[in-house]
Amino acid sequence: MTAVLHPAPPQRPAPTAHRAEPSPSWFRTRRTGLALTILLAATAVLYLWNLTASGYANTFYAAAAQAGSQNWKAWFFGSLDTSNFITVDKPPASLWVMGLSGRIFGFSSASLLVPQALMGVGSVALVYAAVKRVATPAAGLVAGAVLAATPAAALMFKFDNPDALLVLLMTLAGYFVIRAMCTAVGRRAAMWVALAGVALGFAFLTKMLQGLMVLPAFGAAYLIAGQVRLRTRLFHLVIGAASVVISAGWWVLAVWLWPADSRPYIGGSTNNSVMDLVLGYNGLGRLFGSTGGGGGMAGGSAGSSFGGSAGLDRLFGSEMGIQISWLIPAALIALVFGLLARGRAPRTDLLRASLILWGGWFLVTGLIFSYMSGTIHPYYTVALAPAVAGMIGVGGYALWLVRARSIGRCGLAAMMLAAGIWSWVFLHRNAEWLPMLKWILLAGTVVGAILVLVGAKGRFRKLAVAGLIIGSLAGIIGSASYAIATAATAHGGSIPTAGPTGAVSDSGMGGGGGMGGDQGQGDGEALPNSDDASRNPMASGPGTTSGPGTSSGSESTSELTAMLVNAGTTWSAATNGSQSAATYELASDTAVMAIGGWSSDPAPTLDQFIEYVTDGEVHYYIASGQGGSPKDGQGGDSTSNAIQEWVEANFTSTTVGNSTIYDLSGYVG
Repeated sequence: MTAVLHPAPPQRPAPTAHRAEPSPSWFRTRRTGLALTILLAATAVLYLWNLTASGYANTFYAAAAQAGSQNWKAWFFGSLDTSNFITVDKPPASLWVMGLSGRIFGFSSASLLVPQALMGVGSVALVYAAVKRVATPAAGLVAGAVLAATPAAALMFKFDNPDALLVLLMTLAGYFVIRAMCTAVGRRAAMWVALAGVALGFAFLTKMLQGLMVLPAFGAAYLIAGQVRLRTRLFHLVIGAASVVISAGWWVLAVWLWPADSRPYIGGSTNNSVMDLVLGYNGLGRLFGSTGGGGGMAGGSAGSSFGGSAGLDRLFGSEMGIQISWLIPAALIALVFGLLARGRAPRTDLLRASLILWGGWFLVTGLIFSYMSGTIHPYYTVALAPAVAGMIGVGGYALWLVRARSIGRCGLAAMMLAAGIWSWVFLHRNAEWLPMLKWILLAGTVVGAILVLVGAKGRFRKLAVAGLIIGSLAGIIGSASYAIATAATAHGGSIPTAGPTGAVSDSGMGGGGGMGGDQGQGDGEALPNSDDASRNPMASGPGTTSGPGTSSGSESTSELTAMLVNAGTTWSAATNGSQSAATYELASDTAVMAIGGWSSDPAPTLDQFIEYVTDGEVHYYIASGQGGSPKDGQGGDSTSNAIQEWVEANFTSTTVGNSTIYDLSGYVG
């Protein structure tokens, strides 16, 4: 009777051969939920605090999000304006999120940027969950903290570029693959692989081929360590590939089937097609550089100007290193030593499989970033942050399990020393900012390494726990300090950079603010020494670059804004370049035609523009911010030159503030 009323609690199944052995008691905690809540709350505070100080951040994407919040066709295609003349040079998935937020809550800086910050919190939670599933909650917390404290993450999760959603989706896909490797039930494993494919398909719709860079690592990890038989694993990978194609291809197919004359021009393409954008400007053009068309990237000069010279040391240079590389040496040590430590484990060992997943993600993406000759910017490196976090969390735990052996002790000590020394190097480059911090973290990592080495066995074992805690905290201090400084600084323009105000890289591109000129290549990417603000008299306010175009004050800005608001035409104005058009759109909340798109898109042709003007669809033509000619730079191809010459020959100019304006109304041909 007693047995019936008080049945024994169900027994947890014993760990299978592929799982790591039970963790030591200090790793286990009855307050895991509280610890996770603290981590996520701290991340939310870091990313949400003073978020609107950046204003609209990258006005290029902000204008498209504004258009999408008002017009469903603009939302679907990712149009820059509500009248659907041209799209941004990326697929629209990130704009879908920001556009929906603006439609629900009203378009503002907060509705634009809060979703980005929440994506950062979600990414930290996913990294924690993925690492915890194969290791312990403590290891997951370490990995989540590493991601949250990465300067590039603190930058991009407070900005409106597509990279925030890209990182979230790739991390979600990685979590799904790990779930697939954790189950021996075929149908359930297939479901998780399919979900990973869906996540990567939408990553493609966020930033095209960059979202698929993790595919080799994910496929290899599941093929090697999946618990089902080989034939089934191969079939599951086919299902995953089909999921990628379907979840990415439906939008591409819809654009292809949609009549070209009733949708916007596909920005960044040479022939108004998505596939040209995929394979050209956002594909091979990024890897090898390109000339002409929408890309405008000549022979790799953009890559060397923005991200440092191509080579294995690019990720460690001043331009990119300050964004991501603080813990890369420690992560690589964790990867190598961790794999060695799991050398004799069964094929299905989840620790080794997870290291293959995170390490493969890092190596493939890192090598591509290191050697690509097309346009690359330092903030791209945020795509490496989850991989670095996963390698440290999983690799560190794998080494802790074998701390009684020399490979475990030496590996952990090497991780700490690598983090401390490399952080010291970066802080030394900016010697005037918190000068004592580099010595504190270096001393902490040295002490931690010594305690781990001497206390991992024998009667001083408890010292190893103290050493691990001290060394880990000291190792992350440098990266966290730059992340906090980055989060506390307003950012705007096209090429934001992480770090405290005054941190200057060898390229001369400042950190802390990153308010570079807005003109240039795709992603809202700027060319060196450009100053688009000089052509944008409305480009003022938080998070934007002030320039000659704003010197006339708010009175001239208000006058031009009023003219656009009262234009009463399909497009209140036309101007050269998407960034110029975006600033006018945000100020006036009207549609502005971006001639030439972001770079040199062949849209519209002169004949098309004349037809628009004849039909009374464009009221004003804005020549430039200072009355000069915009024939060079953004939108400055032969088509835009021809349009400006035609306007100058047929209309009389007036000056409003620093802008040269032509009234196109009443033209009869």
